[in-house]
Amino acid sequence: MEIERKYLIREIPQNLNQYPSKEIEQAYLCEEPVVRIRKSDDKYILTYKSKGMMVRQEEEMPLTQSAYNHLLKKADGHIISKTRYMIPLGSHTVELDVFHGYMKPLVMAEVEFDSEEAANNFTPPEWFGEEVTYNKAYHNVNMALHQ
Repeated sequence: MEIERKYLIREIPQNLNQYPSKEIEQAYLCEEPVVRIRKSDDKYILTYKSKGMMVRQEEEMPLTQSAYNHLLKKADGHIISKTRYMIPLGSHTVELDVFHGYMKPLVMAEVEFDSEEAANNFTPPEWFGEEVTYNKAYHNVNMALHQ
């Protein structure tokens, strides 16, 4: 189960390069249900996501590089490219995505939770901007297929 809230960013934290990061490339094979392929540094993953906004089922399976490259040719829409920074925030980790290419200069943060209650009780820090958890336009699948 994936429980996450998403935010636009008002102000990027200083010294961003001090945090661990990874380069991500991802594309979509299907919109309903969401079927995504992702290259995260040197790892390749196939992901299935059910319908939902803040809470939804998510299953991940490893791919080989050649399987990823084969499926990438079959992907719909745009390929999303971003740098993801993992920033500690209390008992949580903010996944700060700095988008590249056609998505630049978009910067978004995702915070994952163990329960809906924890998600609903979360108070975002001042550097977060507008919450877009329930705005379909900011789901990566829609940014790849409908922009």
